[in-house]
Amino acid sequence: MPSLKSLRVRINSVKSTQKITKAMKMVAASKLRRAQEAAEQARPYAERMAKILSSLAAGQAGAENAPRLLVGTGSDQVHLLVVATAERGLCGAFNSSIVKLARRRIDELTAAGKTVKILCVGKKGRDQLRRDHASKIVDTLDLSKSKKIGFAEAQEIADRVLAMFEAGEFDVATIFFNNFKSVISQIPTAQQLIPAMVAGGENAEAALDLGGAIYEFEPDEETILTQLLPRNLSMQVYRALLENAASEQGARMTAMDNATRNAGEMIKKLTLNYNRSRQAQITKELIEIISGAEAV
Repeated sequence: MPSLKSLRVRINSVKSTQKITKAMKMVAASKLRRAQEAAEQARPYAERMAKILSSLAAGQAGAENAPRLLVGTGSDQVHLLVVATAERGLCGAFNSSIVKLARRRIDELTAAGKTVKILCVGKKGRDQLRRDHASKIVDTLDLSKSKKIGFAEAQEIADRVLAMFEAGEFDVATIFFNNFKSVISQIPTAQQLIPAMVAGGENAEAALDLGGAIYEFEPDEETILTQLLPRNLSMQVYRALLENAASEQGARMTAMDNATRNAGEMIKKLTLNYNRSRQAQITKELIEIISGAEAV
């Protein structure tokens, strides 16, 4: 049985941990509100841009001079997986769920004879993936110095992906992130970036919902797509980073709340053991005193 001193030390240690987890929960709750608002505000813009691209792409279907960001390279042999995770831990299964989805895709592509390259955004994803797929990681983009995710960070990632595509280093690019639904629900998502995933034909017109209006584009669709597709790439990356930021804070808030509750239960059990041990020790001392008195 542990001594009273060791039980007191452990109780104080758990209480200190409980204070830390409670504080981290409150900080995560404060950050979550701002991150959730940013993610929700970015969704309509990203969705509307995707609809416009669908409408523009309908006129470029099958065209010989269609932008490569729209039609791709004509091959799908080399895949670039952009795995976006957090820079810090203590957020439950947030990082591992994204990495698990990425690993599943890596296994599928490898089994199909495809070449896989990994671009990590965040140290946690890199730390987990390099255990089994270190040779596939081409680079890691560190966002730890960014206190708040902005469009500049997304632009940096998009520029890197675009530069690799123009250099012919891959054929298909997919980003992995957590889509924020609620504090207790974050959905691991894989979204294809290159070639741009757009609807075609009648689906494009239905998605845009023109309301009976006829639009004429100036300049032509090809020129607009050439300018719009790189910006759409940055916007989709930006949206993924914002969804990730909200999901991370939601997951951390839930994890720290569970940790605080568990610490409280542990303190109760340790306090009960302490009181029992203390009572047993007092009883033992009383018995010894009474036995000594009777002997005299």
